[in-house]
Amino acid sequence: MADNSRSRLITEGVQRAPNRAMLRAVGFTDEDFHKPIVGVANGFSTITPCNAGLDVLARRAEAALRESGAMPQLFGTITIADGISMGTEGMKYSLVSREVIADAIETVCNGQRMDGVVCVGGCDKNMPGAMIAMARLDIPAIFVYGGTIKPGHYNGRDLTIVSAFEAVGQHSAGKIDDNELAEVERRACPGAGSCGGMYTANTMSSIIETMGLSLPYSSTMAAEDPEKADSAAESGRVLVEAIRAGRTVRSILSRKSFENAITVTMALGGSTKRRCCICWRSHTLRVCR
Repeated sequence: MADNSRSRLITEGVQRAPNRAMLRAVGFTDEDFHKPIVGVANGFSTITPCNAGLDVLARRAEAALRESGAMPQLFGTITIADGISMGTEGMKYSLVSREVIADAIETVCNGQRMDGVVCVGGCDKNMPGAMIAMARLDIPAIFVYGGTIKPGHYNGRDLTIVSAFEAVGQHSAGKIDDNELAEVERRACPGAGSCGGMYTANTMSSIIETMGLSLPYSSTMAAEDPEKADSAAESGRVLVEAIRAGRTVRSILSRKSFENAITVTMALGGSTKRRCCICWRSHTLRVCR
C-alpha cells in the first residue's frame, strides 16, 4: 500500500489539476504531491490553561512530520473548559463539545483524504473527542497530550485548582479570610497545563498511553517542560513510520489494551466519575452516558 493511498485521490491525475493548484497555494511543490498528507488537529486556545501550551506542541509535531517526509496540514478544534463553565449554564455545553470535537476531526481527515493524523489535546473533552475520532477514522494516528500543570505554592504548600475550590468552602465556613482566599486564587494555576492531579485529563492521558495511542512516558510530562515538546516531535516521526507500515488505530486497540487501561486507571486511583470515559465495544470507542 502506498504511503499516500488516501490522499492520492486528490493529488494525482490530470483531473486533479485544480486540487493541486489550491494545495500549491498553501506550500505544496511538485515533489510533495507524492508524500502522505497528515493532519495535525490542534486543540490550542487561550480559553483554558489546559490548552494554552498546545500550539507549541502542534508546531513541533508539524515540523517533525515535514522532516520525516510527510506533508502536514494544521487545523483547529474547539474547547470548552469545565473548570470555568462549572456552576453555570455553560456546563450544559461541555459533554456536547466532545462530540463536536470528534466530528470536526473526522470531517477534516475524511473530507481532505488525509493519510494520518496527529491529535494534540489537553483537557477533559478534546482528549476523548480525539480518541473517538481516531477510532472511527481507523487511519494511522497518534495522540499528543499537552501535559499537566505545575503546582502553585502558598505558605509552604503545593496548590492545584482543587485548592481554590476548597478555599471557597473554607472561606464560607469562616476558616480563612478574604486575603487568604485571594492568595490561593492567584497562585493555584501558575501556568499552562491540565489540572494537577489524577483528575480527568491526567487519568485519560494514562489510559491513552496504556492503550498504545501515545508515546511511552508521554502522559507524565509537565506541560511547560522541554521534554514535552520533544515528545511531540517524536510523535510526528513515529506516526510517519506507522503510515509506512500501514498500522491503523484499530490494529492497536484490542480487548486486552482496554483491560490494561482499566487496570492502570484503578492502580493509579484515576478519575472514574466522568461520563466521558471510553469503553470497548466492537473495536470502536463509545461514549458512556
